[in-house]
Amino acid sequence: MSYKKIDQDDLNAIRAIIKEDEQILFGEEINEEYSHDELSDTVSFPDIVIKVKNTEEISAIMKYAYDNTIPVTPRGSGTGLVGASVAIEHGIMLDTTLMNNVLELDEDNLTITVEPGVLLMELATYVQDRDFFYPPDPGEKSATIGGNISTNAGGMRAVKYGVTRDYVRGLEVVLPDGTVVELGGKVVKNSTGYALKDLMVGSEGTLGIITKATLKLLPLPKKAISLLIPFPTLEQAIRTVPSIIKSKAIPTAIEFMQREVILDAEKYLGKKFPDNSADAYLLLKFDGNSTEDIEKDYDTVAQICLKQGAIDILISDTNEREESIWKARGAFLEAIKGSTTYMDEVDVVVPRSSVNEMVEYIHNLHQEVDIRIKSFGHAGDGNLHAYILKDDLSEAEWEEKMKAAMDKIYGKARELSGQVSGEHGIGYAKKSYLMESMDPATVEIMRGIKRAFDPKNILNPHKVCQI
Repeated sequence: MSYKKIDQDDLNAIRAIIKEDEQILFGEEINEEYSHDELSDTVSFPDIVIKVKNTEEISAIMKYAYDNTIPVTPRGSGTGLVGASVAIEHGIMLDTTLMNNVLELDEDNLTITVEPGVLLMELATYVQDRDFFYPPDPGEKSATIGGNISTNAGGMRAVKYGVTRDYVRGLEVVLPDGTVVELGGKVVKNSTGYALKDLMVGSEGTLGIITKATLKLLPLPKKAISLLIPFPTLEQAIRTVPSIIKSKAIPTAIEFMQREVILDAEKYLGKKFPDNSADAYLLLKFDGNSTEDIEKDYDTVAQICLKQGAIDILISDTNEREESIWKARGAFLEAIKGSTTYMDEVDVVVPRSSVNEMVEYIHNLHQEVDIRIKSFGHAGDGNLHAYILKDDLSEAEWEEKMKAAMDKIYGKARELSGQVSGEHGIGYAKKSYLMESMDPATVEIMRGIKRAFDPKNILNPHKVCQI
């Protein structure tokens, strides 16, 4: 695909659409942060960054870009890990972080309508202050809602509550040619034609740009209790998870972690974890409207863990202890990043019944490929995060060993009927693994969908699948 290089005429046309000069960054005005995302080594500068403020601006810019075949990359906070918000073909980058308004709280329909630049932590606080609950809980709280929807983010509460797609009721979307469409709405049920709203969720900005989202809310649970459960070995900890799931107790979250990652988090945060003496831990949360509502479930799970060899059951029933545990868990990614010179990540997902086999495989893999690998993850929904660490390896050694580790991890996930990504998406960095994992006919259907939405391939090109 041949794209137009932005010139002075294009800059003048864009300035006629965007009236405020401070909304436009051009050339050397563009900060280095716009050239990459949080983790991937994919680096490419856009020619121009536009800090859009409303749907009308996005629509006008997309129409101009479509008419002139200029590539456009949508971007939120840039917290992604797979290069999805990197401008591979340069062109225009649309920064949506100024579109950060809560537009409506509809208490009658239990929905909230927001712009895409609202941060997850802002949304969570806003609804909690009003006695409501937005369950999706990805680890990166400074991510935008638009970004969460674009990757179908999951997070720690997915075991009980599901993922972002389960809470998106309606979307306003600008298509690649500038057309504005409404998909879905406030209705609870909808069997009216193709589910285009659901297709947009998880599409990583390749089919349209989300400008408004109507999200489902729940009543706020009144009580939450966490269990921190130390085990002598990782194998004992992770082999307990299928038994917990079979018990039909319904934890809000089931996380696994190893001592070495906890120590990284302590160093990163400058605070002690409630316990760091064991080799491995399960961290579980239960919520409900009263202690009586949840104590039966957590007592059942505690007994299962003790029978499987747990050293102790540490109950976190104070706000202070609860905050210290989950703050440490939320810092794992940054803590691991700070422990090495560079790293790459895998967020494979496997059936829950296979999670123990996948975790143990990753845990032992470092011996086979001779590279450090640290992992943690959402054991209750089978989504595992493995981080391959460069340390002092040369570039050649790093590329060889990192690829060997990734090939083996993705290969094992396929063997266990898993998928390439549970919540971080495909972006630019993981395309080759997506192509290896999918049937060619399925890939061609995806390409056909991309062509139907974006026949000129101007919207976030080179991401997910290429046409």
